[in-house]
Amino acid sequence: MTQTKTFLPTGVCSRQYEITVTDGKIDNISVVGGCNGNLKGLASLLRGMEIQDAVQRMSGLRCGDKPTSCPDQIARALREMQTANSEK
Repeated sequence: MTQTKTFLPTGVCSRQYEITVTDGKIDNISVVGGCNGNLKGLASLLRGMEIQDAVQRMSGLRCGDKPTSCPDQIARALREMQTANSEK
């Protein structure tokens, strides 16, 4: 099953993520705003990865003195997608 979610992150420079997942694996992540090259690289590395693996690797990462980061916010979005799938 393919699922796409638009997520509005908080506390980071990026303004929006669109994440597509199929059968528990990340297909694509598009980002509006933020550090363009870094986020494109991150999205490329995550492509094909299991949601749970990505969440474990990125949860809790911080950007400078901020309490969160773009990877942490992507992990939160992925967790929301997992929760929504398990409630169905």
